[in-house]
Amino acid sequence: MTFETSRDAALRAFLQLLETTPFERIDLLDVAEHSGVPLPELRAAFASRRDLLAAFFKATDRQVLAASDEDFTDETAQERLFEVLMRRLDALEPHKEAVRALMRSARRNPPLALLLLELSVKSQTWMLAAARLPASGLAGAVRSRGLALLFGRVLDVWLDEEDPGLSRTMATLDRELANGAKLLGMLDDLAYLARPWRIERRRRDVPPVTEEPGTADAAA
Repeated sequence: MTFETSRDAALRAFLQLLETTPFERIDLLDVAEHSGVPLPELRAAFASRRDLLAAFFKATDRQVLAASDEDFTDETAQERLFEVLMRRLDALEPHKEAVRALMRSARRNPPLALLLLELSVKSQTWMLAAARLPASGLAGAVRSRGLALLFGRVLDVWLDEEDPGLSRTMATLDRELANGAKLLGMLDDLAYLARPWRIERRRRDVPPVTEEPGTADAAA
């Protein structure tokens, strides 16, 4: 028999409520009543709905990381990321309707959309680590943000996927990673150029060149 803590029960109740209730209409009292967790215990575990969302992301991260301890030495970076992100979708499968509701709410709630992006960027830092890819420094921050946006596009396809084998989702993820491979390879250069003193040194040491517009935007 699996022991469920008050924290686990509250998170489970929150995700169940999300399946039928928009995020903005879920109250902490609803979570307490639905989970059977007394308000004092709920307060000790979570200070807000933001904390509940963060706990959902963290629980998903831990599930993926627990399954990502195999040797990736014979696989390319793209193959490793593909495997890790597919494992993330597997972890999200039991909560698909909750994810759908969150995405729906985010489209009409900009603060929620920004919060979800912030949490997703943090999660993708761990997904990069699981895929044995650097995730530190400025380059890592840009890489994590880019991967969060990429995964958001894949989620849109996954939510509408009818094939149990996830053929459309896998094709989309493969294509997105292939399209993003050039950007991922450029990140170290972008981090180098983003440091003002390095830019000034570059201007002194080499003739000026005309850069294509939109380079900085592509890394956002």
